[in-house]
Amino acid sequence: MSTNNVGYNEQAGDAQPEVGQEATPTAASSSSSASTAFGLFSSDTKKNEDLKQMLESSKDSAKLDAMKRIVGMIARGKNASELFPSVVKNVASKNIEIKKLVYVYLMRYAEEQQDLALLSISTFQRALKDPNQLIRASALRVLSSIRVPIIVPIMMLAIKEASADLSPYVRKNAAHAIQKLYSLDPEQKELLIEVIEKLLKDKSTLVAGSVVMAFEEVCPDRIDLIHKNYRKLCNLLVDVEEWGQVVIIHMLTRYARMQFVSPWKEEGILEEYSEKNFYGSEEEQKEKNQEANKPYSMDPDHRLLIRNTKPLLQSRNAAVVMAIAQLYWHVAPKSEAGIVAKSLVRLLRSNREVQYIVLQNIATMSIQHKGMFVPYLKSFYVRSTDPTMIKTLKLEILTNLANEANISTLLREFQTYVKSQDKQFAAATIQAIGRCATNISEVTDTCLNGLVCLLSNRDEIVVAESVVVIKKLLQTQPAHHGEIIKRMAKLLDSITVPVARASILWLTGEYCERVPKIAPDVLRKLAKSFTDEDDLVKLQILNLGAKLYLTNSKQTKLLTQYILNLGKYDQSYDIRDRTRFIRQLIVPNEKSGALSKYAKKIFLAQKPAPVLESPFKDREHFQLGTLSHTLNMKANGYLELSDWPEVAPDPSVRNVEVIEPAKEWTSILGKEKKKKHTDERFYSESEEEEEESDDSSSSSDSESGSDSEQEKKEEEEDSSEQSSESSSTEDDGNRKPKGKSGVSKKGTAVLKSDLDGTEENKVESQTALASSNSESSSAEESSSDSSSESDSESSLETRKKVHTSLPPKKEEKASQEKRAPTKQDVPLLDLDDFSPVSTTTSLHKPTILTPTSAADLEGLSLSSSSLIDVSVPAFVPTRTHELLHRMSGKGLAAHYHFSRQPCVYNDQMVSVQVTLANTTDQKIENIHLGEKKLPTGMKVHVFNPIESLEPGESMTVSVGIDFCDSTQAANFQLCTKDDQFSINIQPPVGELLLPVTMSEKDFKRERDLQLKRCIVGHCC
Repeated sequence: MSTNNVGYNEQAGDAQPEVGQEATPTAASSSSSASTAFGLFSSDTKKNEDLKQMLESSKDSAKLDAMKRIVGMIARGKNASELFPSVVKNVASKNIEIKKLVYVYLMRYAEEQQDLALLSISTFQRALKDPNQLIRASALRVLSSIRVPIIVPIMMLAIKEASADLSPYVRKNAAHAIQKLYSLDPEQKELLIEVIEKLLKDKSTLVAGSVVMAFEEVCPDRIDLIHKNYRKLCNLLVDVEEWGQVVIIHMLTRYARMQFVSPWKEEGILEEYSEKNFYGSEEEQKEKNQEANKPYSMDPDHRLLIRNTKPLLQSRNAAVVMAIAQLYWHVAPKSEAGIVAKSLVRLLRSNREVQYIVLQNIATMSIQHKGMFVPYLKSFYVRSTDPTMIKTLKLEILTNLANEANISTLLREFQTYVKSQDKQFAAATIQAIGRCATNISEVTDTCLNGLVCLLSNRDEIVVAESVVVIKKLLQTQPAHHGEIIKRMAKLLDSITVPVARASILWLTGEYCERVPKIAPDVLRKLAKSFTDEDDLVKLQILNLGAKLYLTNSKQTKLLTQYILNLGKYDQSYDIRDRTRFIRQLIVPNEKSGALSKYAKKIFLAQKPAPVLESPFKDREHFQLGTLSHTLNMKANGYLELSDWPEVAPDPSVRNVEVIEPAKEWTSILGKEKKKKHTDERFYSESEEEEEESDDSSSSSDSESGSDSEQEKKEEEEDSSEQSSESSSTEDDGNRKPKGKSGVSKKGTAVLKSDLDGTEENKVESQTALASSNSESSSAEESSSDSSSESDSESSLETRKKVHTSLPPKKEEKASQEKRAPTKQDVPLLDLDDFSPVSTTTSLHKPTILTPTSAADLEGLSLSSSSLIDVSVPAFVPTRTHELLHRMSGKGLAAHYHFSRQPCVYNDQMVSVQVTLANTTDQKIENIHLGEKKLPTGMKVHVFNPIESLEPGESMTVSVGIDFCDSTQAANFQLCTKDDQFSINIQPPVGELLLPVTMSEKDFKRERDLQLKRCIVGHCC
């Protein structure tokens, strides 16, 4: 008995020691009866005792090992709930690895052990502010798993804080928690919608799928929340995780059906007005014809959705491909829906579960559009290894795809399927042959003859199914097939399947006048076995007797009365009711009503031929790829697709307002555009259209190099109202102003006499700037370290636009002569697609001519026609850099950005704007800069101490830093009344340059001079 006990133990080891461990420490010396106490029918109370001891150990290594074993038990499906008290004690462990595993355990069992989990709720709240993003996210997941209504306010507060977290992973978990909280307390819907609206604006691809899922669960009817984020979701779709893509695609499918006009509308209009209305007036007819001939133009946002989802047809995830297929089926024009066929056929190489779902959807699609899958006909041929459910679906698709061209091939294929050992599949094949015979009249006789040959098959199921199908086919043309009915009547002696026997009886009775000699004999045989027949057969025997009584009463009158007497006392009430009805109808007596006169018309009326349709035809009203479509019934939570609107809603609701500081420039440049030649405008427009198509294709087929580039791209795409055209996607941190040369800020000397040059020289310098702008912009991008491939492509497109927008030189000179040379003149460069360039102005401030800068400008001769002007920055980035996180700063948050304005403290310093914010609920006092650790030569001008900062308030101060032409970081202490925090500011190279304006000639001369010096210095 003890040896059998070994196989069921949990721990590994030898047989006898294992039994001893499972029993007691002294069980090895006990009797065999004692060792059997822990057998199959007893519980081991000390089963996890060693794990409990390890969890209570003071060593982190033991706790970590125990948690790994426990998580392994959960992964194997074993119950570890009894360890909950021991595990929850370690939730406050300082070891990150232990804490992660504890949260994994708590997420699994927090819902089951709610009382114990509530005891640690304060620990979870503290963990929500942990510096580690994984801990914060895990704490939120555990908190949302405690299904107790009393902590709903705590969960709501935690979700709001997590939705504003800097980590996209935490924000993603906040979106997951929204659904849990809504299912726990639906009254929080309005507050949760506010959080969803906030998270929908998130530009992280990690958050997009989760927040759309929360939107679908909480407020799927609030389409207004999607308007502003529609284009962003379309552009982010390629980079979102696979399961997030599925959710977003289904949501966008519903959105498109509500916001766009039907792309199939044009066909319907042409059909509706193709015939002239005879009674209508000529004016009305003209208006209708004008409406009918009006071409359909697809909304750019509608096209954006279709274009950006097309690359996902190559996804490795079957669910994503299926989602794109249903989107094209329900939203795209019919002419474009065919591209999904190849991707769906590719999914048939997956496992059988995926094949089943895909084949169901293909079966529905192939009913309306056979041409989509006809080229892939051989992909649906049945394999011997396919399960029955896959075979049946493939057979259904082959039947739908049958036409005059391929019917001969399919019939040969069906002939093989009929011989299959799978009887259910063989019966389905016979039904498919019947459908082909009904749909294609050319092969009706061929199919019918083949089915008649199957009547001599040895398999009863095949014969029975053939009888049923032949019965349906004979209803279409019964006059020519009397011999078939006679042959089927002879099968009554051998066939036992009720459906087949009932079909033969129905045919014999329906066409009894064409077989007058056989029908009475059939009734005679079946009267003998009436009591032993199935109810379905009994009903048809009664019908046969009634029809023969009305047409051949001499031979069948007594036989019919005998059958009616048997049916009168049958056990089934259906048989008894049918017997009484027929007796009163065909046997007239005093109690018979007026219906007996019409008995012959009732029983022998001509019946319409049955229509053999696909069983998937009634699934068309369900959205493809949904559970409701698979089950052919409306599932809980199913959202029906709305009909296309007759008139498209206002498309401007999807426009995102982007603050552009160049609105004044657009009006000025608009006047110059009007003066351009029409031929130039024609070519520029055509090239812009080409660039638009290139941009759109590259945005859908490629991924951006960095998060900042992706965000910039999204903002610019959102700002284009209809065309979704993307502009340059340079990194904000490394982007330089137009017209900026490679002169360092410290080493630049600008002579006052040069700054006071004539106005004519300024106009000439601006014209030179326009002609060299493309070269300088390309040089700037090549010097940037963070430029990506997408940046280089966009810069090439930018240069194309610049060159195409420049007028001929003659017109340029003429316009300069006619115009009065004023300081407000605008270069002739079309800058619509660029950041605005301010007018060139001189900085009236003292400048220092250092020996270094004097040597740099030694070879640069400035004539009256060449001018160097210090100009206002053309582009000031709005991007801020984090200086101090609110978690690290105990509620004090600090961000900084470079204003690119002259520093008021010193000419050599760079102006840095620092924004301080108090995120706590208490006042922060005495905020100032403390100890500074600066490299040699670096100087910092600090801001005046801030006495106090109220809760929720923020303040912006200015700091001046002389970086000494170096990119080394400036390190110093940000101090408050009670704490000190180490911070540093490191400038990009571009922030150390001074924006100047110079002629192209002077720029090339200065560049050549610098190159010569570099070469000489290198040689030395």
